[in-house]
Amino acid sequence: MLVTGIKSKPVYAPLRADFSGRAHLMLGRDAGLQPLLRVLAELRTEDPGALNRTRVLFTPGAAPHSQPDAPPSAPADDAFHDAGVADVRMYGDAQALLAHTRQLLETASMGLRLYVAGPENFIGLAIQLALEFNLNQDEIRAEERGTRARRVRCVHCRETTEDVHTNIVRCVGCSRWLLVRDHYSRRLAAYMGVMVDAEAPGVLPPIQEAFR
Repeated sequence: MLVTGIKSKPVYAPLRADFSGRAHLMLGRDAGLQPLLRVLAELRTEDPGALNRTRVLFTPGAAPHSQPDAPPSAPADDAFHDAGVADVRMYGDAQALLAHTRQLLETASMGLRLYVAGPENFIGLAIQLALEFNLNQDEIRAEERGTRARRVRCVHCRETTEDVHTNIVRCVGCSRWLLVRDHYSRRLAAYMGVMVDAEAPGVLPPIQEAFR
């Protein structure tokens, strides 16, 4: 019952360094470590001075074992320092990381390039924040890594349910059973959820894992 093929569903290209940037802000979570290290390697090769204008904010976590290039056993902060970045900040969770990102964007100058790597729900929140500060599409780059769990916005009560892995989920706000659609809002950083049993209350299709 998922409505697939909707153009609003985000598609993220692999991260690449933007050498035109005057400063580089990198945000990562979980399995997003490797894409950020790749960009840092590109900067180190082509424009070593850019590393002095680079800041990394990262929150570690359990990367899926299925990732072919999972983060190395060494702590992520060591990996970033070894890559040549002096300004590395580590956080216990994504909320703290994004709160600091907001502070940085409030004082950011023209020419900032934002790189985001990690699960789709983390990318969505980071881009939502960047758009709030009027960064444009050319200034933001993202690569999806890790879980595909979704943030689901209830179209009925407007509450958001986090970390949804199934095609149908109970809303944390109004307790309706919601069908998780592929329609995605960048403004809300969430997929839309619509009541699945409106015509036959209590009659639900099979609930299946859809977003690992």
